[in-house]
Amino acid sequence: MSSPRRRIETDVMKMLMSDYEVTLVNDNMQEFFVKFKGPAETPFEGGIWKVHVELPDQYPYKSPSIGFVNRIFHPNIDELSGSVCLDVINQTWSPMYDMINIFEAFLPQLLRYPNPSDPLNGEAAALLLRDPSLYDAKVKDYVQRYASKNAVDDAGAESEDDDDLSSVGSYNDDEEEAQPAGQMDDV
Repeated sequence: MSSPRRRIETDVMKMLMSDYEVTLVNDNMQEFFVKFKGPAETPFEGGIWKVHVELPDQYPYKSPSIGFVNRIFHPNIDELSGSVCLDVINQTWSPMYDMINIFEAFLPQLLRYPNPSDPLNGEAAALLLRDPSLYDAKVKDYVQRYASKNAVDDAGAESEDDDDLSSVGSYNDDEEEAQPAGQMDDV
């Protein structure tokens, strides 16, 4: 049987050689970002999310930690922290799964079939149950605002190299504060 370290390297190499855009954090194979596209024929279609992945030392015997960096409106994803409530990643994780399974099967299934009875985002769950078409519209609004190509690039810029971007970052913060507060709520 191979060691967890070797398995981490194997799984991360598979991700690096896949069609996914993968960025290692400080050349550390246990922490990286993956650009994940919303599944076709869902309100998430057209969105691109930067997903933060951390592999524990006990991987693959312990599940990876998965979180969305840019905002997403979904009953099973915490809007502010981006953490994912996904049974298959948490309770039913198996060493037979690898990182490719998460991005090709688990996350697309989660976005396609949200579970409003086990919410991390109560507002999204309530809206999905009360008015599915309004829920779809809000998801699409979030995709436009937070998961467009530009939004993903911006989400990456802050975390990748703060030193080079400090002046740009503070300029952008001031610019956002200058906008009237009511503008954000118009849907």
